[in-house]
Amino acid sequence: SRALCFSHLYVVCVASPEIIYSWVFNEFPSFVAEDSRRFISQETGNLYISKVQRSDVGSYICLVKNTVTNARVLSPPTPLTLKTDGIMGEYEPKIEVHFPTSVLSAKGVTVRLECFALGNPVPTITWRKINGNIPKKARLRKSQAVLEIPNIQLEDSGTYECKAENPRGGTAFKGHLQVYTLPQWTRMINDTQMDSGEKLQWECKATGRPRPTYRWLRNGSPLTPQSRVEMLNGELTIHKVQQTDSGMYQCVAENKYGAIYSNAELKILASAPVFIPNPMRVIATLGKDVSLECKPRASPKPRITWKREDRRIQPSKRIMLLRNNTLRIVNSSRADEGNYVCRAENQFGSAEMTAMLWVKEAMRVELSPSRVEVTVGESVVLSCKATHDTSLDVAFQWLFNQKPINFQQDGGHFEYIQTQSSTVDLMIRSILLKHAGKYGCRAQTSADTVFAEAELLVRGPPGPPGVVIVEEITDTTATLSWTRGLDNHSPISTYNLQARSPFSLGWQTVRTDPDPVTGDMESAMAVELNPWVEYEFRVVASNAIGTGDPSSPSRSVRTKEAVPSVAPANVSGGNGRRHELVISWEPVSEEFQNGEGFGYIVAFRANGTRGWKEKMVTSADSTTYKYRDETFPPLTPFEVKVGVYNNKGDGPFSKVVTVYSAEGEPREAPSDVKASSISSSEIRVTWKPPNPGPGRPRGYEVSYWKEMEQEESGIKRRTAKNETSMVLTGLEGNSVYLITVKGFNSIGQGPASAAITAKTRKAREYRPPSNLMWIQEGNNVSLSWDPVKAKDNESDVIGYMVLVRQEGRGHNQVTRTINPSTMLSLPEGGTYIIEVRAISEGGEGAVSSQIRVVTSSGELGRVSGLSSHLTWTALLVVLLVPSASW
Repeated sequence: SRALCFSHLYVVCVASPEIIYSWVFNEFPSFVAEDSRRFISQETGNLYISKVQRSDVGSYICLVKNTVTNARVLSPPTPLTLKTDGIMGEYEPKIEVHFPTSVLSAKGVTVRLECFALGNPVPTITWRKINGNIPKKARLRKSQAVLEIPNIQLEDSGTYECKAENPRGGTAFKGHLQVYTLPQWTRMINDTQMDSGEKLQWECKATGRPRPTYRWLRNGSPLTPQSRVEMLNGELTIHKVQQTDSGMYQCVAENKYGAIYSNAELKILASAPVFIPNPMRVIATLGKDVSLECKPRASPKPRITWKREDRRIQPSKRIMLLRNNTLRIVNSSRADEGNYVCRAENQFGSAEMTAMLWVKEAMRVELSPSRVEVTVGESVVLSCKATHDTSLDVAFQWLFNQKPINFQQDGGHFEYIQTQSSTVDLMIRSILLKHAGKYGCRAQTSADTVFAEAELLVRGPPGPPGVVIVEEITDTTATLSWTRGLDNHSPISTYNLQARSPFSLGWQTVRTDPDPVTGDMESAMAVELNPWVEYEFRVVASNAIGTGDPSSPSRSVRTKEAVPSVAPANVSGGNGRRHELVISWEPVSEEFQNGEGFGYIVAFRANGTRGWKEKMVTSADSTTYKYRDETFPPLTPFEVKVGVYNNKGDGPFSKVVTVYSAEGEPREAPSDVKASSISSSEIRVTWKPPNPGPGRPRGYEVSYWKEMEQEESGIKRRTAKNETSMVLTGLEGNSVYLITVKGFNSIGQGPASAAITAKTRKAREYRPPSNLMWIQEGNNVSLSWDPVKAKDNESDVIGYMVLVRQEGRGHNQVTRTINPSTMLSLPEGGTYIIEVRAISEGGEGAVSSQIRVVTSSGELGRVSGLSSHLTWTALLVVLLVPSASW
């Protein structure tokens, strides 16, 4: 064999993620399958065969597919023939396909590195990363000829090596993978307004690989360093900004793969001073400090001077001019009232602002009561009264634990009540424990703000005790300890211990030692627990107010094992097969099994005997035991008791009860079995029970099948109770059936009776009577119709049934006749519907068409009519004659 490489001769092989290369072998759609011997480069489109075999001889076509447009292009065929001039021997690998020595990739994309070698035997390809590990997310494709790294990151950069080896030797190729990123901003510049003469400092920062460089633009033109302008590593500094520095600035961060821009506008302000508002009114509190602010709008910053009554104010210990141009007066008095003028001036102009100062008496606030104790569920009123200068309005605010009360949200408990202009009340209704705390009243005027606070103590049930610890555990006791919880201003009187197990309905109070557990105790013993049961414990405290919330549950603990103490209940038995004694009981709940290895001891003896037979039942879930002995007859009485045991020993037995051995399945077949046909689809079967004795039937099973069928294919039906008759339905007409009857009980079935036969009647006549004719004289109707004749497969007609129904009523009046005619006498004053059916042994036939007859009260006449099965026409003849002629 020899190694060959085939190139695509007519398709330009451009590496593109939208192009997929494949090769067709001989004819479409037989594609070349890639493996360790054959490889298709998705970079060049070339097909490589490491070691040619006879099966490779044929015609090869290159297929190029665009995954975006789904278009396909096929190359002309390239033949591969086998030379006969010699056989190529084994040789060491030669890497024919490899990735570039330097691979550059953008962050976040998928990188595919190809490596394929020719050689005989077929080489094996392996990969490694020099001075590092290949990323865990990397995948090897195409028999390890392709290393694929998805979502490539900066840390995936490095030198990668592919190595080709076979028994003749090995070779390797190395290439460096470099991951680059476009610049991304970490800090950008923002629009800025400054006064002329100030210092501007902007900084922009970006990340990227390679590390980005920075440059600055102003109004789209490059910004160059000057005496006032400095630029260094993304920082721009302009000293003493001027109006000419205004404009749009751009910081550009760029590397060889791209550039990003951050934009901001610089505005240099220039304006004369302006005061808003002007004048300014200030109200101060007598004896307190007051500040008169002077904040003009101006650029650049103006020079500030203060005057009072046209005299410039000179700073002193009591009157100070702060750096922000605010005039501060310490310990204000009535003498400080008046007008103060602030003058602001810069190169663009000047302006003045007048501050009018009034000094008022200090406000006082009284909150009562200052401390109050209440019980959960009670209500209380806190009153807040303010004493202040009557010329000033006062506003109030209520706070709870220094947070404003939301009366809309907490309206169910808090109500704000305005009693007078200077007094407000806080109503707290249906107090809960969470309402305990500090209540504050804040009164505010335009001169000052005063705050007063009151304390509310809430007495309530105790809080939950602390962590419950199980100190010691035995088979029936657990010693518990806990820490005291809050008493909520009412001493704890008692503690209640509760337990929960998989068998209890929630938490249950347990007995304790001592009893009761008083409020000064922090330890007690839970007693009368069940052995070998997992318990959780908790503690609940009570005081004069009530019972509080429980503590958190303790860790789950299991009591120790003990001998069982509860015997099985409801021991009974009976039934079973012949010669069996069946003993049953209610299983003992796991809660009372008291340990591992739980089971039952079943003891029994025939009445009148001494020794007990004992049998061990090892399953704790067992509910029955069966004992078989061919020697005892049915319904033999036994004394029975059931005990319990576990690994610790034997427990108690139940009370002795009498249980009878099984009576067995029925032993005799029913007698005097008879069957008679009721209709074409029904047969009635009757029988007598077998003689009394053991094996009494609890019901009967009737089997029936057609004369030409096998008994195994027959249908079986059982009686609902111990009945001695059954009607078989759904049968075929004019057919012979074989019938047997057997008894059954809970043990099994008895023997079947001898088969008897019965034949169903022929099918009923389905055609309705036709050509109904009637003559009505007063309330009497004479009715006749054509006789119905049965077909060969139908039962003979034995009579007719005439149904009369008054309109508006559901009840039918039925008249039977063996003739195709009848005389009807109808009550006066009604409308009647009349129908006719044929009757045969097979049952009732189809109904005829209806006729409608009206009877009138006190009127005499004669009416006749004719009705057919399809249509009918009524002929009415009314004869008026003297009443004497009737």
